[in-house]
Amino acid sequence: MTQIQRLLDANAGYASARANVHDARPSRHLAVITCMDARIDVFAVLGLHLGEAHVLRNAGGRLTEDVLRSLALSSHVLGVDTVVFMQHTKCGLAGVTDEELAALTGADLGFLPIHDQAADLREDIDVLIATPYLSRITTVGGFVYDVESGELDGVVRWQRP
Repeated sequence: MTQIQRLLDANAGYASARANVHDARPSRHLAVITCMDARIDVFAVLGLHLGEAHVLRNAGGRLTEDVLRSLALSSHVLGVDTVVFMQHTKCGLAGVTDEELAALTGADLGFLPIHDQAADLREDIDVLIATPYLSRITTVGGFVYDVESGELDGVVRWQRP
């Protein structure tokens, strides 16, 4: 069976039993920015349920232009006022350089490698809170998820005065 057919078969069972959330606005007014790493079950880690949060995933859980675009819509159109960054231990972007990643991928991109997890989280949060069009975001947190223990370490907390 191909991967595509396995997905379609799984969807048939899901569609008949799924929770039906009608409102596109997250009920907890929350957006989570995290890594695309397949070891992270965002909803389970944070005790979230369908309809409660926007989950934005990318390599490293970093603040990119596309995340800024999504947060602009989340905050202005869909009522998000709280953002949580959740990076993780043993990330593939930790301890590498843009040059190494460019050589591995053949892509000339800024990969936003992670050199110092706490410092990089703080830097992303500083950029977010300094972005004028994101002024509706009033609370920001930064966590590091331990992929071995399942525990969160709260690195940064910020509240708009």
